[in-house]
Amino acid sequence: MADIKWMDEVLKRKDDLIQDLQGILKIRSVLDEEHATDEAPLGRGVKDALQYMLDLGDKDGFTTKNAGNLAGHIEMGSGKEIVGILGHVDVVPEGDGWTVDPYSGIVKDGKIYARGSSDDKGPTMAAYYGMKIVKELGLPLEKKVRLIVGTDEESDWRCMDYYFAHEEMPAIGFSPDADFPIIYAEKGISDFDIIQEPQMKEDTQAFAEILSFESGRRYNMVPDYAEAHLTIRGEQAELLQKFQDYQKETGLSGKDFVDGGVLILKLEGISAHGAEPRNGKSAGLYLANFLSRFGLDSQGAKFIGTLNQFFDKSRGENFGIQYEDDISGDLTINVGIMNYHREKGGRIGLNMRYPVTFDIEAGKTKIESKLKEDGLLFGNFSDSKPHHVDKNDPLIKTLQKVYEEQTGEKAELLAIGGGTYARALDKGVAFGALFPGREDVMHQKNEYMYVEDLLKATAIYAQAIYELAGKQQQK
Repeated sequence: MADIKWMDEVLKRKDDLIQDLQGILKIRSVLDEEHATDEAPLGRGVKDALQYMLDLGDKDGFTTKNAGNLAGHIEMGSGKEIVGILGHVDVVPEGDGWTVDPYSGIVKDGKIYARGSSDDKGPTMAAYYGMKIVKELGLPLEKKVRLIVGTDEESDWRCMDYYFAHEEMPAIGFSPDADFPIIYAEKGISDFDIIQEPQMKEDTQAFAEILSFESGRRYNMVPDYAEAHLTIRGEQAELLQKFQDYQKETGLSGKDFVDGGVLILKLEGISAHGAEPRNGKSAGLYLANFLSRFGLDSQGAKFIGTLNQFFDKSRGENFGIQYEDDISGDLTINVGIMNYHREKGGRIGLNMRYPVTFDIEAGKTKIESKLKEDGLLFGNFSDSKPHHVDKNDPLIKTLQKVYEEQTGEKAELLAIGGGTYARALDKGVAFGALFPGREDVMHQKNEYMYVEDLLKATAIYAQAIYELAGKQQQK
C-alpha cells in the first residue's frame, strides 16, 4: 500500500469540508408529508438536502444518480463489485431548548452545532470527503465505491426500499451513522401501538377529568414535552401546589394555567434516542406519573394507568418478554408517542429493540395476549429484523486494521439497539462516527460534532475506502 498520510490530506481540505457541511446543515430536512409532491415525496427540505449532495458530487467530478427523489448515489471507480457507504440527510425535528440556531452550522469551542451534525450529515460528509481524497489522489481502484444517500432513515426507510428495488446491492459496505470502532450487530426494531377505544362515559365523581393528553413526535425518541388538558372538580389549588412540588422532586420544569375553564399542565423532559430510554426523561411518562396520584375519570385513568406501567421500566417487564443475549444485550421498549382525547380514546406508540436471538413472533404473541387481558388493542405493527456480521469476516478485519492504524486504539466490536443503514446491506456494518468516550447527542437539543472528530473520521473513511476497493487488496 502506498505510504499515504491520510490526516495530512484531510487537513488540506479542512476549510472546504466544513464549508460544505455547513451548507447542508442549514437545510431543515425534516420529513414533511403534508407538503409532499412527486418531486419532493418526503417534503421540500428533505429533497433539497438530497440534491445538495448530488450537486456536490457533480461539481467534484463523480458519477451521480437520483433514485426517485427518495435516494441517490455518488460513485467512483469501476469493477464488478460495489463497496457501499450508506448515509442519510434527513433529520429528526429539532425539538425545544436550543441555545444556538439548530440550522446554523455554527462552529464554537471546537464543535459544529446543528441538527444533523452528528446524525447523520456530519458523518456522511466525512465519508464523502474520504471518497474525494481517494479520487483526487488518483489511487487505483478495482471496485466501484458508491456513497448511497438516503432521505427517510429517521422514519420508514422508504428511501432504501425504493433504492434497492431499482439498484444493485453492494457486495460489502458500511454506514457512518453510529459509533466507532465497529458495530457488527444491530437489534431488531419493532414499532406498534396500544389502542384504547373510547368509552364516552361521564364520570361526575372524579377529582379530575382528562380532556386530552399529548406527548411525543416519533416512536424512536424519548419525548421531551408533554401537555394535559383537564377539568378539575376537586380543589385545584391542591393539585397546582403538588405540581410545583413534583417539578422540584424530579428536577423537571413545567407550566400551568387556566384557559376557558380548562386547566393545562405542561412538562418538559429530556429527550434521547429511543434505543436506550434510560438516557432520557420522558415528559409524557413523568406527567402521567404525576396525574396517577389523583382520582381521574375512568377512561382517563385507564390511559394514565397504562402509561404508568412503563414508568422506570424499559426492558419489556410489562409484557413478560424480558430478554438478553451475549451478542446484542437487552431488549428495550421506548414509549415514543402518547395521544389521548376524551372523545377518541387513546394511542400509545411503542418502539421495541430486541436482541439478535430473540423470537419476535413469540414476543408479539405475548404482547397481544397481555393487551387483550387489559381490554386494549394491538395495532400498526412493523418489524425490521436484526442484523449481524460474523466477527471474523474480512470486511470487519479490514475495518479493524484501519481503525487501529488511524487511532492507535483497539477496534472493539460493538452491538447496538439503534438501527442503521448497515442492515439494508446483505453484508454491512456501522462504522463511526461517534468516538469512544464522546457524549452521544444525537436527537438531542444542541446536537454537535467535534471538528477534531469530523477530521479524524474523514481520515479513517478515506483509508477504509482505499483498503476495501483499492488494487493493493489483490496480491
